[in-house]
Amino acid sequence: MRFIGNKELITSEIKELLEDQNLTDKGLILFDAFCGTGAVSDALKDSFKIIANDMLRWCTIYTRGRICAIDCSFDNLGFDPFDFFNSNNNRLKGFFYKNYSPGSSERMYFTSENAGRIDYVRTTIEEWSQSNLINENEYAYLLACLIESVSVVSNTAGVYGAFLKHWDSRATKPILFKKFDTNNPQPTLFKKFDTNNPQHFKVEFINYKIEDIISEIDCDILYIDPPYTQNQYGTQYHLLETLVLYDNPHISAITGSRSTTKLRSDWSKDYKSHILFDRILAKTKAKYIVFSYSKDGFMSKSFIEASMKRYGKAETYICKKLSYRKYTNFKSRKKNDHFEYLFYVERKSENEIVYESPLNYIGSKAKMASFIKNNAPNKFNYFVDAFGGGFNVGINIDENRILYNDINHFVSKLVASFKTTDTYQYILYLKRIIKKFRLEPENAESFIKVRDYYNSFPLEKRDPKLLYAVILYGFNQQIRFNGDHDFNNPVGMRWFNDKVLEKMISFSRVIKEKNILFESKDYNKIFYEFNKNTFTYLDPPYMLTNGSYNDGKRGFHGWNSESEKKFFDFVDKLNEKGTPFMISYILDHKGKFNYQLEDWIKKGGYNVIEVDPILGNNRMEILITNYSKNGKTALYHKKQIPEKV
Repeated sequence: MRFIGNKELITSEIKELLEDQNLTDKGLILFDAFCGTGAVSDALKDSFKIIANDMLRWCTIYTRGRICAIDCSFDNLGFDPFDFFNSNNNRLKGFFYKNYSPGSSERMYFTSENAGRIDYVRTTIEEWSQSNLINENEYAYLLACLIESVSVVSNTAGVYGAFLKHWDSRATKPILFKKFDTNNPQPTLFKKFDTNNPQHFKVEFINYKIEDIISEIDCDILYIDPPYTQNQYGTQYHLLETLVLYDNPHISAITGSRSTTKLRSDWSKDYKSHILFDRILAKTKAKYIVFSYSKDGFMSKSFIEASMKRYGKAETYICKKLSYRKYTNFKSRKKNDHFEYLFYVERKSENEIVYESPLNYIGSKAKMASFIKNNAPNKFNYFVDAFGGGFNVGINIDENRILYNDINHFVSKLVASFKTTDTYQYILYLKRIIKKFRLEPENAESFIKVRDYYNSFPLEKRDPKLLYAVILYGFNQQIRFNGDHDFNNPVGMRWFNDKVLEKMISFSRVIKEKNILFESKDYNKIFYEFNKNTFTYLDPPYMLTNGSYNDGKRGFHGWNSESEKKFFDFVDKLNEKGTPFMISYILDHKGKFNYQLEDWIKKGGYNVIEVDPILGNNRMEILITNYSKNGKTALYHKKQIPEKV
């Protein structure tokens, strides 16, 4: 049968990919999350244990009938059902006759004669099942064959969203109850199985939306083939769903469609598909992920790659471009520039996954986040991010109770907006602003208009989402205000691209899952209990560097030697209370050395951990702690002290 997005023609490529990764014939479980007509499950059933899933019931019935056909002997029935049906001409004026033919309606899905035959065959199959004359596999196989038979005489353009207004010549032919056509294009359907191979028939069939069950499915390999356009499969194939369920549903007046509300998929919506893709990659138990997608889909190759490398090992990432002849209609028949992408990645372990803030914050610890996490105390139940900034550190801490603080209330509200705002609605808002102001890289005129629009609001009414839209098109996407708290960053060359979108979506999902309290105070004014169970991370402005957060010209406190001394006193109090802390800092930078910091470290007997310059943005970053991680502490060794500050 014709099926939108059918993967019949690339199953060999998928199998070859898995063979190249040495994953076949090892007893692994493959989760075919969007099984459709079962092309992939059928092609891989000899090499894996299969869990075949689709939210459409007819798809899993069809897939089951297809895979288990060889196991159908009809011994209890006692005769060949195909000979039986094709040797009589019995009809019933059932649901299909009354609703999908001119017999009792104006709908022209089938001729009255064929609709009556469909009702008779469907009712008979159900009676056999209820009488235990056929088993579950035989039931599924007969229904799958009925679906095939129906597709031959349906008066449609290939899907069942609507019927043709004039009779197609094939629709007027008498329906025959037929077995699967083994030559088109299912050569493995009646293949004789090796009964000594325990792999055969290790297949489970389920009906769920993948996003509702992904975290519960135990599998080794996840194969994803979601919808990639706005086509809603529940609507396009409503008639087949009704044929399988045969539950006499209430139907619409025009197309005769059953209610498809519960069958609507967010994968068929732009940006919602992006959000779901991130969730699936984050929540799956699979170690290996295979993903097929069309170049015509909502998600771009760059977004998919960024997402898969977020959760997978970059060195294992594979992307193959496959020429693919898709199902066409009269509108798309002349378009032949179509191909599919086939992606593969080996998933990282949970503690290897690092999330990045969608804010390009000066002094960002995005590269250091994993290193900081690995050097955190072994046990604590409360995390305080006292100079939160873009929140690259806090978002990666496993502890669920977190206090985020930043003295810049614009930044604090901006970070909080990713938690409090529905991610889909946030993206739509950004897209509306971008379209309204015609924002684009290096377009100073449009940028100044949106920047002025943001600054025109009173401080208490400035929307952090609007601020984010402005930031995205500013110079290096940096956050900068003047002394009156007006945003004053100039236009830049960057934009809301798919890599930023991926960061935003993954960051937003994680921040919504955590229990976070947001504050906007001086680090020494935030209230929390000083004790051994509270881990305080401090990333203050650096004395030896300049940034918009420490120059004292942005309407917020600057940072000088007196500020640093007060900071040291505060941290000493943390230590006296037995509160574990970590400080990110630098001792030397561009020929200058911070003696005040060195003296304080020595006096307190604190530990110093050197950070690889690659992680520290080519600066000699250090971590200062009042605890030793696993009994190991790397001491800082200064090489040269050219000038005292």
